[in-house]
Amino acid sequence: MKGRKPNLRVIEGGAATGRCPSPPTWLSVHAKREWKRCAPELHRRRLLTADTLATLESYCVAAGQVREFEELMATDGRMISGEDGPKPHPAFKMQQAAMRECRLLAAELALTPQRQGTRGKTDEGKGDGWDSDLLA
Repeated sequence: MKGRKPNLRVIEGGAATGRCPSPPTWLSVHAKREWKRCAPELHRRRLLTADTLATLESYCVAAGQVREFEELMATDGRMISGEDGPKPHPAFKMQQAAMRECRLLAAELALTPQRQGTRGKTDEGKGDGWDSDLLA
């Protein structure tokens, strides 16, 4: 997702009240772990609404796939032998796609750190070092 990250805010009546929802039963083990890791924080920040549940499910599926592909490559090896010699494991490209999707969905859910204020800061009044007589 290019451009500015979405500025999420609570809409009156939209925030889930009460307990944090449990992970769906159909999620994989790794996806359920990710749900249990991030859903309580989203619920605490009142960002877990009926509208964001599907996005959270998709995020957890993608995060679970990243871990599953990593386990697969850990057992099979990162390189496999093919007809033309060794080549990267097919799970490598699938893992990259899942990582990309996971990153985009995490940004939509405000699970990534804000990148505000990371531009270079200068101390006012101290100058930049170029105001001295370096060339004189």
